[in-house]
Amino acid sequence: MEGDVVMRRSTLSAAMALAACGSQPPATQSPPALPPARVTRDSMSTALVPPGYGTLHQDDISIILQPNGVRVTALPLDESIIRLLAPDSYRSMRSILEAKRQQIAQRAQLRGIQNPRVWYVRFYGLTPDAHFVPTDFSILSGGREYRPFDVIPITGGFGDQRLQPRDTQAGLLLFEEGVDVTQPLSVTMGAERNTDWSLDDILKKLDAERASVRARAGAHP
Repeated sequence: MEGDVVMRRSTLSAAMALAACGSQPPATQSPPALPPARVTRDSMSTALVPPGYGTLHQDDISIILQPNGVRVTALPLDESIIRLLAPDSYRSMRSILEAKRQQIAQRAQLRGIQNPRVWYVRFYGLTPDAHFVPTDFSILSGGREYRPFDVIPITGGFGDQRLQPRDTQAGLLLFEEGVDVTQPLSVTMGAERNTDWSLDDILKKLDAERASVRARAGAHP
């Protein structure tokens, strides 16, 4: 009798232990830790900031060349760049892009280019009958030289390619996708060369302004 009781208690204890084991989920391994995300300078530079908080003037970040009696001012119209301009300048550059957007798309499509790089250029006359050729403008980016595959006039006399002192003509230069404004560029026209688009000059200004814009936007959500 006493042996039967002991045996029943042992059987009951074993059954309870098995039930307890069965109610617990199977042990799982912790997922492997992912390596930290690698944030590069490029990824920070190309991030868009909110428009309307920039303070830069066009002359602060324009490339300037002076070949043969003409003063040339050039500025890429990438959204990541023009959003750093003061509001009036941003709206002005944005309106130029919007007005010419269809032309830009059509001319790029003819050459199989999906994302053309658009630069705004102004030619200012310094001497009588100064001559300029927009397609002489070239950009060295990533070890490759790019020339505009097309030109879109903005001002009426742009196609004459002639300037008198203090005359100004403006247009858009269209480049292939390879022109990377997040990296140092070397710009040439005629015998003139400009390397201001560098980490020590214009790119440095852009990075500083980008941080300031984020701070101002964060303070005024």
